[in-house]
Amino acid sequence: MDLLPPAAAASPDLMKKRKSGFRSLKLVEVDMDAVLAEEPFGVHYGRLDNGLTYYVRSNPKPRMRAALALAVKAGSVLEEEEERGVAHIVEHLAFSATTNYTNHDIIKFLESIGAEFGACQNAVTSADETVYELFVPIDKPGLLSQAISVLAEFSMEVRVSMEDLEKERGAVMEEYRGNRNANGRMQDAHWILMMEGSKYAERLPIGLEKVIRTVSPETVKEFYRKWYHPQNMCVIAVGDFPDTQGVVDLIKAHFGHKFSAAVPPVMPYFPVPCHEEPRFSCFVESEAAGSAVMISCKMAVEELRTVKDYRDLLAESMFFHALNQRFFKLSRKKDPPYFSCSAAADVLVHPCKAYIMTSSCKEKGTIEALKSMLTEVARVRMHGFSEREITVVRALLMSEIESAYLERDQMQSTNLRDEYLQHFLRNEPVVGIEYEAQLHKTLLPYITASDVSGYSENFMTSHSCVIKIIEPHATATVDDLKAVVLKINSLEKEGGISLWDDEYIPEEIVSTKPNPGSIMQQLEYSNIAATELVLSNGMRVCYKCTDFFDDQVLFTGFSYGGLSELPESDYFSCSMGPTIAGEIGVFGYRPSVLMDMLAGKRADVGTKLGAYMRTFSGDCSPSDLETALQLVYQLFTTNLEPGEEDVNIVMQMAEEAVRAQERDPYTAFANRVRELNYGNSYFFRPIRISDLRKVDPFKACQFFNNCFKDPSTFTVVIVGNIEPAIALPLILLYLGGIPRPLEPILSFHRDELKGLPFTFPSTIIREVVHSPMVEAQCLVQLCFPVELKNENMMEDAHLVGFLSKLLETKILQVLRFKHGQIYSVGVSVFLGGNKPSRVGNVRGDISINFSCDPDISSALVDLALAEILRLQDEGPSDDDVLSILEIEQRAHENGLQENFYWLDRILRSYQSRIYCGDVGASFQVQDEGRSKVRNSLRPLTAQLALQRILPFPCIKQYTVVILMPQASRWKRLKSFIRSGRKHYGRDAKFLAGIAGLAVLGLSLWRYSRSTQRS
Repeated sequence: MDLLPPAAAASPDLMKKRKSGFRSLKLVEVDMDAVLAEEPFGVHYGRLDNGLTYYVRSNPKPRMRAALALAVKAGSVLEEEEERGVAHIVEHLAFSATTNYTNHDIIKFLESIGAEFGACQNAVTSADETVYELFVPIDKPGLLSQAISVLAEFSMEVRVSMEDLEKERGAVMEEYRGNRNANGRMQDAHWILMMEGSKYAERLPIGLEKVIRTVSPETVKEFYRKWYHPQNMCVIAVGDFPDTQGVVDLIKAHFGHKFSAAVPPVMPYFPVPCHEEPRFSCFVESEAAGSAVMISCKMAVEELRTVKDYRDLLAESMFFHALNQRFFKLSRKKDPPYFSCSAAADVLVHPCKAYIMTSSCKEKGTIEALKSMLTEVARVRMHGFSEREITVVRALLMSEIESAYLERDQMQSTNLRDEYLQHFLRNEPVVGIEYEAQLHKTLLPYITASDVSGYSENFMTSHSCVIKIIEPHATATVDDLKAVVLKINSLEKEGGISLWDDEYIPEEIVSTKPNPGSIMQQLEYSNIAATELVLSNGMRVCYKCTDFFDDQVLFTGFSYGGLSELPESDYFSCSMGPTIAGEIGVFGYRPSVLMDMLAGKRADVGTKLGAYMRTFSGDCSPSDLETALQLVYQLFTTNLEPGEEDVNIVMQMAEEAVRAQERDPYTAFANRVRELNYGNSYFFRPIRISDLRKVDPFKACQFFNNCFKDPSTFTVVIVGNIEPAIALPLILLYLGGIPRPLEPILSFHRDELKGLPFTFPSTIIREVVHSPMVEAQCLVQLCFPVELKNENMMEDAHLVGFLSKLLETKILQVLRFKHGQIYSVGVSVFLGGNKPSRVGNVRGDISINFSCDPDISSALVDLALAEILRLQDEGPSDDDVLSILEIEQRAHENGLQENFYWLDRILRSYQSRIYCGDVGASFQVQDEGRSKVRNSLRPLTAQLALQRILPFPCIKQYTVVILMPQASRWKRLKSFIRSGRKHYGRDAKFLAGIAGLAVLGLSLWRYSRSTQRS
């Protein structure tokens, strides 16, 4: 098999150190006024003669990879009025054209070494900075040097010609258009309200449409030259380096000669003014997903310099944990004021941070939600948190730092890179996880309830407070909001808010220990280093011990038989089973109670009901494996009965969700895509309010109970840092101890499951879905049927993954890099409609999705079709195939170092159609199938596969659904008067002409009537 070479064995001393763990970590003597180290811990840190700062650290996770970054202290707040959006345009141009790279050659080079566009090469522009990030392999000579040279190109070599700028305008405009949906509008409006009186309010990073469309190359160049100076930059390199000095030498070689032509301007400071009187806003957003309340209180950013500052940061974190636990419990009470509510602190911009509370609530429920949120922080100010609440959050924080400490030698390079970014951009100290763990152990026990409760003062409405509600239809006014604030302030002043009432919390999850099961059969699979057990209750358990992460154990159990077995009359009731059960408490305790029972433990278990399978999955610390398995035992032995309150809460939330979907312009689009490609089966049909009102909660709970009742039908895979001597007794006790029912329950043979009814259209269908929108959005889905033949299944299952990545890459090259008209494209494969039978062909589809200018959507579809047809007729190039193979290989190598990856591969080996009782053999056949595809993939084999798996030619069978804004009556009248004449812009005419020529003589389009919506 194509596995990574073994890592060097850990020394006995290191293993002993790891096992001694967090509990033996010594406390430190602390002076609260002691200053934390200014230089970052564990990194080769310095500054070049030209002022550029560098950070270099050797880190082995993942192996033979490097996480790189170039950070520039230049963001949108530095723009002048005519430059609004230019900082972001520079970021785009950096990947497009530089002194030594043209026509997006940087992207092509990075993809050729396996660094996927988007996932491994990306950038972000904010108000205060721009950050470019790369994640690259370094297992071949010269790769690291060339990757650092790319960052050097970004720093001072970006080319800004008229041609470059024109090519990138369309992509930036599409990003702008995508940001103008409901969420974008709400976020922008809140930002402007929060930053009122500051330049930040007028400098959203995306910029202005007028500037994006018309800004000159000279203006872009001027901004780039003015602010991109080495003194404002840092380079970060964290990776599996043999030594750091060699990397520092590379940084010096590529950056050391770069000096600014002019003296850099002084970096300006833009304050955010305070205000005593709260600001109010009632924002009506007709496309909003629901009603919401946001309370934000601004304050100056406090510098983290001393041990006392660190202690204060811990106390603040405890405050938010304790407050969020109260909010969660309130959301689970009878007639709750909101569906969910949370609070957090966030640094908004360099000079300003905010305490933020956000809740989602029922329609017309914003006033009640606001009352509850303000009341709760007032209650904390009056009475404080209880000692039990503080004990719970202290245990939670101690558990989090323990996990980080245990995995201190296994931190991902990307996470360490992010720490050094914050050191450069925010002056946040990097003191090392060992010292942080010591500070936690030393300081946390002495942080009192009074210390924590004091942070509620920062939520006073007189502290630069902004209160905003969001509603799809106006039901509340600013006067209503002011009245709530006055009322709660008055109640607090008069002492009219009662103490918090703590719930009773049981101490044990499993009150009576079960009788342990026994091992009936044990098999070893050396090729995957896994052990399989068949327990006395029929459950099959496979475990694999790994050392990827010291504090992680993952598991998933599955059984065949799911929602497809239900008659239509029961489907909607039973599909609500997991939601209703989750509200009651699937582990025998209400969620609000279980939350406190699990305080200080890292153990999480969830369930899922699918069409053909039902599963439970868990993630825990090795020290909390017993707790996680206890939750599984409770899942199988708890009989849920719906209470009226629980059902009312669930149905209310479900109805709000359905109404939100009906407001969403994308809903009609998504519904039509499903209906067109999969038919109007009840299984694919969207749920309606009328369906919800027919739900039988007793039937829903009964079905859920039965789904997790018979252990003999389940196979469980466990992967992680497992000590068999400790884990096996727990597996026998809590998994083997699950009682097996006298008669089988939901026991199905995989070949006898009922298949879902779906049939892809046999002809061409192109439809436009018109949906009412506040601002014009356009979404395109182009879909092809695929069929994988039984005789080639193992190879074709891998091959379709390669082909989807090939299509994504090539369509992006055409629509974005060549024509500059989209921001991104997604290609996905759906094969999930097939029952998991061992025989027969597998049917599904490949879908291509992108957003674009509505006026050119049809032309872009034709261009995409033309490119796919070209690939079928001519095949991809050698470079195309090599890039796809490299990207897949790099993802595979990274995955081999991850527990999630191994868990998924072993599960797929059990669920494979070739599995006949030997999971090792099944794994090997799948692995050989991957290797066979990799070894045989050439331009010709890719071309033939595109002809075999997709319809050939592709233009003979497909569906296209385009979401378009619904024109107003006046616009439709003008359109009628103009006798249907089309008024495309220059780009639309040009692209339509190209697309028409590309498919001339091959197009047999059939347009159906327009209807109304990852």
